[in-house]
Amino acid sequence: MTNDNYTGITTGTIATACSLAALDTILGTSDIACVEVETPKNTLDILIDKCESISDESACAVAHKNPYNDPDVTVGLDIVSTVELFDKTDETSNVIITGGEGVGLITKPGLQIPVGDYAINPIPRQMIIKNLSSKIPEGKVAKVTISIPEGKNIAKKTMNPKLGIIDGISILGTTGIARSMSSDAYKNSIVKQIDVAIASNIDNLVFVPGNIGEKLALNKLNVKKEQIIQTGNFVGFMFEEAAKRGIKEFTFFGHMGKVIKVAGGIFDTKHAVADGRREIMVAHAALCGVDIKHLQMLFDSKTTDDMMSILDELEVSVEVSNSIAQAIKDRCMQRFELDLDVILVDMQGNYLNDNMEREK
Repeated sequence: MTNDNYTGITTGTIATACSLAALDTILGTSDIACVEVETPKNTLDILIDKCESISDESACAVAHKNPYNDPDVTVGLDIVSTVELFDKTDETSNVIITGGEGVGLITKPGLQIPVGDYAINPIPRQMIIKNLSSKIPEGKVAKVTISIPEGKNIAKKTMNPKLGIIDGISILGTTGIARSMSSDAYKNSIVKQIDVAIASNIDNLVFVPGNIGEKLALNKLNVKKEQIIQTGNFVGFMFEEAAKRGIKEFTFFGHMGKVIKVAGGIFDTKHAVADGRREIMVAHAALCGVDIKHLQMLFDSKTTDDMMSILDELEVSVEVSNSIAQAIKDRCMQRFELDLDVILVDMQGNYLNDNMEREK
């Protein structure tokens, strides 16, 4: 690879490369170590780990994603494509694409692939068709089956179960090239939660920062897993996307130490981006009449849990929490025109404010 912008290749590119290598094997090419794949952006040379002829008109090939600058759970996974040639019986496409072991199955609406089909996204499908079509002998149809032997286990570490994609991972990619998932790609993956909820007619949504918030919400609130939307650190982005889709009211539930930042107008809650927890806490404590000595103690505290202990001793913890919850509501109304029900909890899931609308 000589492209300076190259950081990795997508599962879609690997699947295409394996399909191409398998077809070439059927057509008589031996000892295939590399294939040239045309992607929407450019042409890439992809290494092939293994090719194997199964019969005169079927073969399989295996390749894997090499490590790159991203914590990608699919790095190192073997991706397998089995190609079979059949006589063409109608005027349909000369490439049929399906999934096998370890490729997820769509069970909920709202995604790019219809319910009941395998989670092989549109661009990878187009890439496979484009790269194979001209090589398929006249009068033949190529059936391409993509499988990922470890896909079912790896899927547990992805958003797929939450999106209703079961028993495997997805074959993804829009350009054929994988870039760092620190921002845009990650946002694209988490916003699908909202699309699935809308398509499934799920209401009374509960937005939480992450896994801990989800577990606490499921334990404390009368909600189902399908109603919970994880924002990650991109609270502002997810709230904006919800508003764009017509969702104007929902519950924002989370640990004080995370969601307090929103009260200060911090909508990207990653610690390296901004903090402000103690400053926000001190400001609201002062508004509630806490004296200068205890304000200093709050400011010197290491965690919001320590701060809440101080406020508990002063018997103002609920009042301060209510003030913070109201500030979060006000910020979100001003910025996104959202009417939120804010619920603040500690690490045990105990309610810290009591001005929420949802029944406790």
